Amino acid sequence: MNDLLRSFGRALASAFHPRMLWLTFKPFIVATVSWGVALWFFWQTLTGATRSWLDDWSFTATLYHLFDWLGFSTLHAVIAPFIVIAVAIPLIVVTVLLLIAMLSMPAAIRFLADRQFAGLEMRRGGTWYGSLGQALWATLVCLVLLIVTLPLWLVPPFFALIPPLLWGWLTYRVMSYDALALHATPEERRELVRRHRLPLLLIGVASGLLGSLPTLLWASSVWLIVLFPVITAVTIWIYAFILVFSALWFGYYCLRALQRMRAEEHGGVRRSAPVPY
Repeated sequence: MNDLLRSFGRALASAFHPRMLWLTFKPFIVATVSWGVALWFFWQTLTGATRSWLDDWSFTATLYHLFDWLGFSTLHAVIAPFIVIAVAIPLIVVTVLLLIAMLSMPAAIRFLADRQFAGLEMRRGGTWYGSLGQALWATLVCLVLLIVTLPLWLVPPFFALIPPLLWGWLTYRVMSYDALALHATPEERRELVRRHRLPLLLIGVASGLLGSLPTLLWASSVWLIVLFPVITAVTIWIYAFILVFSALWFGYYCLRALQRMRAEEHGGVRRSAPVPY
């Protein structure tokens, strides 16, 4: 627990370094432009298809009756756009996560290596292609789970539990590889993940919970839909900042664990060596 808190504090301090803040803008710009263009051209098509799907679903009629009973009949018109946004935001988060892994994570690890782990040998057990493969495989699994659990997102308390768990697992799988790619051998990486699976998953879930904070921006009022372009841009940057912070948190924790594991192995070798005469 001390290692988790110590690495959290150091990652938070490092996240506000100018070099790290710049790393948040690179994926932000790419994700904002790509998703902005896609949603601009397909918004009407997506909301129309969602509205048709809702009209064919018996649960929708019950939901509309509930809104009428509560005096919120005007909410009928915003349910479809809100669902489109609810689905788009996780996809945006996945996009930002992949961009962070590809563009920002290597720079963040080098930043940590220069400032905190200059004496840690780089054994380069990971590759760019390995990172890409790990990220794509984990993302595919996460998207399948997202689709399977999507109906539960409308049911309390699952809408508050499922997203952090999904993003936490995805973040843990992607960033634990990238955090150790430069310094650890494949064997060292597998051993560290085996030893520290629970703490790494906790960091991932905590990152997922932090990543759910921007969603509160939408949940605070459905009428923010009219400000969708502006709010989406702000949300993407917040996600980018949180994910860069998460990369630093994983980096601090993993490199410290690797440093300690090598020290233990070196000490064990020295203790087991015969004493020369």
